[in-house]
Amino acid sequence: MRRQSSLARALAAAALSALLAAGLGGCQTLSDVAGSLTTRTKTAAAAPDDPRRAVEFYGERYRANPKDVEAAIGYGQALRTTGQRAQAVAMLEQATIANPGNRLLLAAYGRALADNGNAQAAFDVLSRAHSPDNPDWRILSVQGTALDRLGRHEEARRYYASALRIAPDEPSVLSNLGLSYMLSRDLPKAEESLRRAYASGRADTRVRQNLALVVGLQGRFAEAENIVKADLPADEAAANVAYLRDMLKGRDNPRTAAAKPVPVVARDD
Repeated sequence: MRRQSSLARALAAAALSALLAAGLGGCQTLSDVAGSLTTRTKTAAAAPDDPRRAVEFYGERYRANPKDVEAAIGYGQALRTTGQRAQAVAMLEQATIANPGNRLLLAAYGRALADNGNAQAAFDVLSRAHSPDNPDWRILSVQGTALDRLGRHEEARRYYASALRIAPDEPSVLSNLGLSYMLSRDLPKAEESLRRAYASGRADTRVRQNLALVVGLQGRFAEAENIVKADLPADEAAANVAYLRDMLKGRDNPRTAAAKPVPVVARDD
């Protein structure tokens, strides 16, 4: 019983650290809400691809004109991508004050709050970024992750279900749904959702890693290793297997599990 309880706590810690890994290795999440909902202008197309240079590019534009919505969104995304999450929150809060009611800015601000661990504030802001008669699946998905962080798993899954009605079989939503089930220790359902995400041609390597983790947590270690190394060069496959083994070493130790970063997909771009 003690071992089972420890594993359950470790599982919850691992899943929560996954959902909290909103930095996602610096990748985009709702960014893409803002990015995907805006027309790519000539200025945006001219922005540097390097995130640090993008911080300078958009930061200069934003400081010159705090009412420039495109600059604020680009600056916020660049700050988040470079790990400056608190700065992104502060800047986007000011931008939303300067541009009250702008839904694109609200979406970017809500995403930044979610990245920074402000789950309730993120949920509230994102609720103002779209409307019931015109919902956006990307925002619904990130609202779901905010609810999962608050421990409101059943409610979170209703948001994922709504997102999937708009974007059927979207791998980012399915991955978040799988992690939600993982948080509530329902590993079979977590695996089912992650396998659906993995089957998509649009799924990235983080979906593969999340699926392998869930399979490994069910004791099917050989299968988990086969998942993480499938179709990869030998050196990359070996690195992924080593990472998975390191993750699973902490499965009976909640402190160890919580300390390990878990790849997660909340990507909606």
